[in-house]
Amino acid sequence: MNVAVIIPAAGSSERYVAAARAEGNESARSKLDEDLGGRPVLHRTVELFTNRDDVQTIIVAGPADDDEMDAFRARHADKLSILGVTIVPGGQAHRYQSVGAALTHVPDSCTHVAVHDAARPGVPHPMLDRLFDAAAHQPAVIPALPIADTIKRTAPAPELNPPADPLASILGDAAASTPDARKVSETVDRADLVAAQTPQIFSRDLITRAYQQSDLASTDDAALVERLGEPVLVIEGDVRAMKITTPADLRALRAMLNLKGPAERATHKRF
Repeated sequence: MNVAVIIPAAGSSERYVAAARAEGNESARSKLDEDLGGRPVLHRTVELFTNRDDVQTIIVAGPADDDEMDAFRARHADKLSILGVTIVPGGQAHRYQSVGAALTHVPDSCTHVAVHDAARPGVPHPMLDRLFDAAAHQPAVIPALPIADTIKRTAPAPELNPPADPLASILGDAAASTPDARKVSETVDRADLVAAQTPQIFSRDLITRAYQQSDLASTDDAALVERLGEPVLVIEGDVRAMKITTPADLRALRAMLNLKGPAERATHKRF
């Protein structure tokens, strides 16, 4: 195989920044810039693929806005260029726009395209080996984990009039605020349900055809392939392939990978 890896990295990390500020970190930055063992999350993600003989091309799709792209390049271009990465403008609003933009930069020599979330830097190499081995024989392969929790579908909107808090009159305003509460509409049978991860690997012809559809709204690339009626093979994922969405996720990943945060390292070893 000759694989091109596309890493969409145009997002604004709004949920991450909001969660960090809720924790009291007013100077919160993009999750891709956060320290993970002395290197930014984005660089750790890219490094997953740099030593693979079957990966010939790595494309990072950054912000679409010119000023934001200039700032992105200032933070990352020097190191990524050393790693052989091509940086291209991504999408304005959606992940699939970034992937679609990066697809136009895939060299003709590539036989496969892998799409990987920029905020999944902890993928273990045995999982990558399983994926790439399967992709040599199947046109669409994704990793996933079985869902262990009970899954419930809720009403689309919170209750407008949540039950009154009986302690509010006793404890005052501190107890008067009630979090949004939604009714359970059904409990979903979790048998055969899995949580999809990345990287997702496709034959180049298949992913190109998937992105030629008129409706590209999706939360992952496999959904676009499924929309064509083509089969997608699921193989075993790994909990370490988690996606960083909040600061709590970053702390959990550091613990899994046995990496210290910058404040826990000696001053001269901090990022």
